Amino acid sequence: MLACPRCNGALPEPFFNARDLLPCPGCKTPVEVEVFPALLNAPAIGGAGEALLIEGESSCFYHPEKRAAAACDSCGRFLCALCDIDLNGQHLCPACLQTGKRKGKLKQLENRRLLYDSLSLTLALAPMLIFYFTILTAPATIYVVIRYAKAQGSIVGRSKWRMVVAFIIAVLQIVGWIFVIYFIVHAGTHRGVHQ
Repeated sequence: MLACPRCNGALPEPFFNARDLLPCPGCKTPVEVEVFPALLNAPAIGGAGEALLIEGESSCFYHPEKRAAAACDSCGRFLCALCDIDLNGQHLCPACLQTGKRKGKLKQLENRRLLYDSLSLTLALAPMLIFYFTILTAPATIYVVIRYAKAQGSIVGRSKWRMVVAFIIAVLQIVGWIFVIYFIVHAGTHRGVHQ
């Protein structure tokens, strides 16, 4: 039964989907109750659209009253439609899926994804604390940006701004190294001429 929001008194069926506000039988507060028609229907036997087990059929390992729809390709347990997990055409039970996930045996199951845009930005920014490392990380950043620019990123959409920023920073670092090397070479040849 549904209850009045003010006094928690039971509201009888004539209150359901009435066109006007009706006074609660307990506290007389005007109440409007809208319900789906399924609330008044008897619950379906078997639930979740699964057929009940008929004599002579195999039952689900996890739900003995449900008819088996498939067998687990890993352990062989019979599974109902609720327990059957289809992973790229392979039928797995929840236990085998969890075990495969934990042991890393299911290559098709993607638990995490390397985000190349974040990697490239980290490669560009982190070595700036010790500038000398940028001579190695700037070309590595450019390689990652070019190589993985079209790689699938996060499951949720992410823009490519990190890759663009990382590319610009890496190019600036390389240009900076060119100036530093030019200055060192030019200063060394200039000093050699004056001696």
